[in-house]
Amino acid sequence: MENSIVFQKVNKTYEQTKETALHDVSFSVAVGEFVSIIGLSGCGKTTVLKIIAGIENPTSGTVTRPDVVSMVFQNGALFPWLTVYDNVAIGLRALKQSETTVRKKSLEFIDLMGLAEFVGKYPRELSGGQRQRVGIARALAVNPSVLLLDEPFSALDPKTTDELHRDMLKIWRETKKTILLVSHSIGEAVLLADRIFLMKEGSIQHEFSLSPADHEEGSSAYAAKVLEIRKKFH
Repeated sequence: MENSIVFQKVNKTYEQTKETALHDVSFSVAVGEFVSIIGLSGCGKTTVLKIIAGIENPTSGTVTRPDVVSMVFQNGALFPWLTVYDNVAIGLRALKQSETTVRKKSLEFIDLMGLAEFVGKYPRELSGGQRQRVGIARALAVNPSVLLLDEPFSALDPKTTDELHRDMLKIWRETKKTILLVSHSIGEAVLLADRIFLMKEGSIQHEFSLSPADHEEGSSAYAAKVLEIRKKFH
């Protein structure tokens, strides 16, 4: 199977603080795979996403990734002075798309995320879940090969989180995009991902593969997989 992302012996040390964020990280993610990276705060999981996104550069090692990568941030990272429409359109405009294309694609993904009635609203007029939906629509509108999710559901209430989980799985199945999710939640990772990487102290220390039965929340297989990972977590 073709790989979308490959890390080979990647290290990341910040010059100013001399802090080592990543140590000898190697992994690959296949095209169309859904992978979750979990671990305690400061273990390096968000640094991995930032390197894939091109926000950070590795100190050493090699990284292979597609040209078009989008990232959904924990707090939505919307521009407060722009409407829903203009927040979604901004990436397309940065790619120098025609306004006809910008409008068509922006409205398509706004509608996909259930936000058609909020096109002219500003972020301050939206709920937390709606703001995250705008962030996802913006990320998808540029048709990325890889979608990066940096704890996008962690600040939401359980009902909204459940809805977005279902939406995310539907989008993944329909678009067949490669998705990497960073999460603190073992349960969330088991529910959504094909594979899970557990990071500790800047390196991947455990990898877990999941079967379809593991994704059935509330099932014995789901509970057993969560317990298996939790035993390795700390």
